Amino acid sequence: MRLYNTLTRMIEEISTQDKIIRIYLCGVTVYDDSHIGHARTIIIFDVLRRYLEFKGYIVNFIQNFTDIDDKIIYRAKREGLAAKDIAAKYIENYFTDFSHLNVLPANQFPRATEHMKEMINLIEGLINKNYAYITLNGVYFRVRSFSTYGNLSKKSIQELESGSRVEIDQSKEDPLDFALWKFYSEEPTWDSPWGRGRPGWHIECSAMALKYFESPFEIHGGGNDLIFPHHENEIAQSEAFSETLFVKLWLHTGMVTINSEKMSKSLGNIITVREGLDRWGANSLRIFCISVQYSKPLDFSDKILLESMQRWRQIETCAYELRFAKGCGGQLKAIELLTHESIKEFTAALEDDLNTSLALTIFMKFVADINRYAANDSLTSDMSRIALVTFNHCMEILGLRVLEPTDTERKEIEDLVVIRNKFRTEKKFEDSDFIRKQLIDKYGVELMDHKNRTLWKKVETPLSV
Repeated sequence: MRLYNTLTRMIEEISTQDKIIRIYLCGVTVYDDSHIGHARTIIIFDVLRRYLEFKGYIVNFIQNFTDIDDKIIYRAKREGLAAKDIAAKYIENYFTDFSHLNVLPANQFPRATEHMKEMINLIEGLINKNYAYITLNGVYFRVRSFSTYGNLSKKSIQELESGSRVEIDQSKEDPLDFALWKFYSEEPTWDSPWGRGRPGWHIECSAMALKYFESPFEIHGGGNDLIFPHHENEIAQSEAFSETLFVKLWLHTGMVTINSEKMSKSLGNIITVREGLDRWGANSLRIFCISVQYSKPLDFSDKILLESMQRWRQIETCAYELRFAKGCGGQLKAIELLTHESIKEFTAALEDDLNTSLALTIFMKFVADINRYAANDSLTSDMSRIALVTFNHCMEILGLRVLEPTDTERKEIEDLVVIRNKFRTEKKFEDSDFIRKQLIDKYGVELMDHKNRTLWKKVETPLSV
């Protein structure tokens, strides 16, 4: 598999030993609910992980929570709560939201507040190696001491000197230097050899990644807004400390935008994951997030979400047509060729820099072909058995999931379908239509009428999560 490495600006094969791939994904800062910009990055990495596991790799996936931050503290003050309670609330909401989105849980979810010892050890090592120094305000990293600083973001020291993003602190030796530890008297604070305070944001991920993964590990990533300064600073402090390469491949996703402007809480233009689930449903939201190649911006619009919902309707129909297909024989050679070519092209798209957009297009063509067989009443059980292998593989890799009724619901649904068919035979169309409406209103079930029988499917509808 080949992926674009932000560090080298080249598409490279994943370098691994013993088919083990370690991935560290920068997670969310838990001062508010996650939005669909976060969802895109997390879903892209979920698809990457699912595909690697489909190919037989052992994936060790870590995603952190930043659970101490000025924004968390501000939110806590505003609501009259402790910072840890704010963090706990939004971590719980995160798990609820992304469980609905069918995102596989990480192997570990380390939290910054649980790794103060590792951060302090890392900072001490940087001070001892003269990469860091202590001031009246905290401990800072000497940017100019790290000769390859700027390699990831391709920003030169000269460009940074004239930039406007540099934090102003008169106690620093150099305006470019960044904080490893800041002194604070106001809680929450932690003890350190230099004084009570809180860690800098960048040191958190370095400490957690270096604790769980031996350098260099295979993939580190996040949204492309993290390239600078967060990931640039991670490289500097991690490699200065360990004196070895930190990460082999850096993978970054493009932003979700609204009218070409980044979706962010600071701009107030966000759509939360929960709002997205309520408006479009989990599968439609996943389809939206993978509909454009991961490194490119994804501009939000109701039109694109409507298209995603329509795609999901086609997939739902295909799933139930395959499930309820009857009869023997049929066009078995044609189905074998279709499934073979579809999975071959689907996996080739993902192997080529995780091209989910092309993979989704290939899957939708496969779905459309199956639905045509079904519409012509020529889809047999034997054909379905062949097609389901490819269908299920694609669904699992893309993380799409058909809603299933409970056993009790299934019995009630099937009994109502029998009654409706009786009404249709007796030409009692008003009664037949009443049952159709009852099925959709009570069970979220739509009917698919064929020449000699009626099939049903449980559909994903807004407000269904």
